[in-house]
Amino acid sequence: MTRATARYRRTASALMALALTGTFAVGSLPAAPAAHADSTRDKEYWLAGSGIKKAWEVSKGANVKVAVIDSGVDGKHPDLKGVVSGGTDVSGAGAADGQKSIGGTPEHGTLVATMLAGRGHQPKKSKSKSATGPDGIIGVAPEAQILSVSTWLGSANPGGKSDLDQIPEAVRWAVDSGAQVINISLGSTSPEWPQSWDAAFLYAEQKDVVIVCAAGNRLGGNIQVGAPATIPGVLTVAGLNRKGVASIDSSSQGISIGVAAPAEDLVGGLPGGGYAEWAGTSGATPIVAGVAALIRSKWPDMPASQVINRIVSTAKDAGAPGKDPLYGYGVLNAEAALKDDVPETKVNPLGTISDWIRVHRRGNPVGSTATPAPAPSSAAPTLPEATVPVAQAPSPADSAVPAMVVLGFGALFVCIIAGAAIQLRRVVRGAAGPAGGDPEAGPEDGGADGPAPGPAANGTDGPEPGPAAGHTTVTAKSPTPGS
Repeated sequence: MTRATARYRRTASALMALALTGTFAVGSLPAAPAAHADSTRDKEYWLAGSGIKKAWEVSKGANVKVAVIDSGVDGKHPDLKGVVSGGTDVSGAGAADGQKSIGGTPEHGTLVATMLAGRGHQPKKSKSKSATGPDGIIGVAPEAQILSVSTWLGSANPGGKSDLDQIPEAVRWAVDSGAQVINISLGSTSPEWPQSWDAAFLYAEQKDVVIVCAAGNRLGGNIQVGAPATIPGVLTVAGLNRKGVASIDSSSQGISIGVAAPAEDLVGGLPGGGYAEWAGTSGATPIVAGVAALIRSKWPDMPASQVINRIVSTAKDAGAPGKDPLYGYGVLNAEAALKDDVPETKVNPLGTISDWIRVHRRGNPVGSTATPAPAPSSAAPTLPEATVPVAQAPSPADSAVPAMVVLGFGALFVCIIAGAAIQLRRVVRGAAGPAGGDPEAGPEDGGADGPAPGPAANGTDGPEPGPAAGHTTVTAKSPTPGS
């Protein structure tokens, strides 16, 4: 197994536990006493503590669609009457409208939706036709609309789709369906995400959608923030206890955290019309997503980067001075986010997925198209038209020189051979001597009048009498010691 394959499998394994961000909350439900509708409203301490009631003086989230990517939202809950305006299922196992509660924690999506955009309900004997009621859960953005995107997470999906496929499909559907804010109260134990998610989150960024994600819970195994909350550009939410301090169990830590919100002693609606107390950053996330909806309702043309900037720049600093891995920029202050004068910025303080892709994926941003080749220019040429050189015939002198060289070397070779033959003939005649020569021969021919024998050419004392010259055998004198 290669290192890259092992890392991919670890990431995929961690992502299969996406619903763990809310497991602690949902796991505590059986032991938590069911809350009565008429007493539920009093338990929403964050409405006043986080400045939400005062923010309602400016906006309540009208004309804003918020997509809840979760386990499905029960739109028939009394506090969600008229709230769910659309939905879909990306798991293959839910209802087509996304309102069937599915997965390992089926109640999770309804808990989130009621805290985000619940409208409460009127008492049974009331004749009021108001859209909101005094009983039950009222959300942070009670006039916003919910788009329910059901996913099957936390257990084996009978629909066959993995979370690796469901999450990007859900994000794309939400964007295409007009969501201005996306709430993802799901997380994993891995900070990494598959490359297949890049395009979907880049698409949301390019379409100017605010994505709010849960940081995860230590009690659920999230010691550090996990994907998708680690994706640059998303607004990651950490959890606080009732005293406004970073929660030990219902939060985690990481450099991607943007803001902190209440995550303990929460209350929300259950499928079928019930209520339950719960905890976790799954509940802190819809509080912040609701504030984002309030801002987008007040300033419809405000870019997503500025919406996020208003939330984090108006947060109350907590923990270490400045941004830190427990509180991010600080504790949520909804009133300041809606009322304060905040300098405009076109830069998302939490980064961008497009920049991250360019740096870390080592290529063009996912989803971008190749730059087309430039069209041929119709301008007049500025260089002279090219010409083909004409070959020149060789001159007579060029042809004669090589021939003269060849003939000269040939003549020289003939002369050398002739000289060697003459010299060899003289040596042979001289070696024959007077005895073997013609008696009438002169000195040059080796006759009797020739010189007396001298030392031989080989350094010996000269040849002894032997066969006459011209015989085919020659007897050589044995060398003497010292020769």
